[in-house]
Amino acid sequence: MKREKLPLALVTLFVFVDVLGFSLIVPLLPFYAAAFGATAEVVGLILGANALAQLVGTPIIGRLSDRFGRKPLLLLSLVSTAVGFLLLGLARSLRMIFLSRIVDGLFGGNISLAQAYVSDVTQDKERAQGFGLLGAAFGLGFIVGPFLGGVLSFGENYARPALWAAGLSLFNLIGVFLWLPESLPPEERKRRAQEPKASFSLKALWKALQLPCVGPLLQVQLLYSLAFTIFETIFALFARTRLGLDARTTSYVFTYVGILVVVVQGVGIRFLAQRFTDKQMIFGGSVLLALSLLGWALTPSLAWLLLVLVPLSLAGGTVRIAINSALTRSVWPEEVGGILGLSAALGSLARILSPTIGGFLLGRVGAIAPGVLGAVIMGWLAYYSWQRVLFVEDLKCPEAER
Repeated sequence: MKREKLPLALVTLFVFVDVLGFSLIVPLLPFYAAAFGATAEVVGLILGANALAQLVGTPIIGRLSDRFGRKPLLLLSLVSTAVGFLLLGLARSLRMIFLSRIVDGLFGGNISLAQAYVSDVTQDKERAQGFGLLGAAFGLGFIVGPFLGGVLSFGENYARPALWAAGLSLFNLIGVFLWLPESLPPEERKRRAQEPKASFSLKALWKALQLPCVGPLLQVQLLYSLAFTIFETIFALFARTRLGLDARTTSYVFTYVGILVVVVQGVGIRFLAQRFTDKQMIFGGSVLLALSLLGWALTPSLAWLLLVLVPLSLAGGTVRIAINSALTRSVWPEEVGGILGLSAALGSLARILSPTIGGFLLGRVGAIAPGVLGAVIMGWLAYYSWQRVLFVEDLKCPEAER
């Protein structure tokens, strides 16, 4: 392997191991928390607390890495992840579970740091390929991790997968320390430390929301994120409450979802993107996602669940990719990074709100309520995107005109 390719290969491997450890736990967390008496509402709050900690901590970690280098902050992030999983594995109360997720969220910006590292070590023409490798590692980790978590949780021992995840994080920590070179030379760090930093602010978001094309698209992004994140974060709790699935079976279903994401989205969305406009993909994907979420809510059996997850995975990926495509085409090229940052911030907000809302609805109204709410949101989004949103193909966006 060429010397300049080695850092990219190493960081890709570390991302795979990191996602593997994280996805060991995701399907099992509701079962683990329930063992300490957590209600559905409390499980939603645990997931929301982790997302809130990430929203606060990730931008700070990113800025510090510009000043002090990627490697030191990546080491700090991996220490935080390992400590978070260790606290989870040794938890004796719900407070410790909450603490473990907050610790992991505040300093666990591993993926964003890995993306920054890839950006540092690749040229413009190679960058897309580098991010593609990270995406492949991410997808593979989410296939293997839940399956391994299901195997390790035999005997309803949910601490065992958490301790294994801590061990994987420790392996990553040692690997980064020994083998991964720093990607930012001292002179580049000094230069970046002196540059003004663009950051998310309510003022920037409010300004973007006033733009005739971008504003409605950002609203579409928020609505989509709320609906789909309810599904993602409440799925394991739903499987336990509605279908009576145990932790191992739920983990295997997560593996099935990971395979669907890789196969269905990797092939299906490419086919759709070549034949339909962004507007058509958002509208059609929203209709299909509304029906799929309703089908998920009314799922009577595991077989039905496995069937409905196919269109749900395709529709979710279609809408997400089409929204990002429409956003990037609606602004000047030099503003693409900023508008995607605002879009990501809205996604982070949804990851805080959705599990909290979904957990409350599941606990107080019933297991079908989160899916029904998601279906209603996506039904409204289909109407709104077709009737109220301006796309480049409908009208050249004033904000993209020079």
